[in-house]
Amino acid sequence: MVKSFGSQPVLRGVELRVREGDFLTIFGPNGAGKTTLLRVLATFMRPNRGSGKIAGFDITKQATEIRRRLGLVSHDNLLYDNLSGYENLKFYGRMYDVPRLESRIAEIVNQVGMEARLHQRVGTLSHGQKKRIAIARAMIHRPSIVLLDEPETGLDQEAIAMLTGILDSLGPRRTVIMTTHNIGQGLKLANEVGILVRGKIVFQGPKPTEDPAAFSDVYYHYVEAHR
Repeated sequence: MVKSFGSQPVLRGVELRVREGDFLTIFGPNGAGKTTLLRVLATFMRPNRGSGKIAGFDITKQATEIRRRLGLVSHDNLLYDNLSGYENLKFYGRMYDVPRLESRIAEIVNQVGMEARLHQRVGTLSHGQKKRIAIARAMIHRPSIVLLDEPETGLDQEAIAMLTGILDSLGPRRTVIMTTHNIGQGLKLANEVGILVRGKIVFQGPKPTEDPAAFSDVYYHYVEAHR
């Protein structure tokens, strides 16, 4: 898969395979293309060349089918600031045809701990509170595939634990791809790791160690070797 912005290549031939039920954490330096990769997988961007399938659906031809199965937590909260958290969740819930929507909104809002702020306009919330509503928005339809772009940004440890609990509640068949700079957190959650350097996956496989310090040595070896 190749993605460029004008004459600037960002993804230079990414090859990625993720099995159902895996939790893949992708590490990479700033500018490696992590956010662009997730946005292509989420069908928000089209690759310039190459193809890909998610849950058997083509990312360039069947975006609607993919989006119905996918939840994205990114730097962009994808929320309407002039609406309340409740109104945002109701909008997305209707878009995804979520059954028993009022009950599901109550359930997911309880999971993210935002009951007291649910009817407050999103534009008046703090960054961390917006992130919690954004997580609820991404999970409202119980997606089988979840993309997390540096989800720890703007979240405290309690909120990160909350996010982990929500992912667990989706069941063992849910598939997660996460990008992060946090080696400790990324290793803890993953059963598979990848390293993205200059727009290419230079390593993918079962995590070679549970020790963040030992993995840091592996990570920096690959980064330096492919600069």
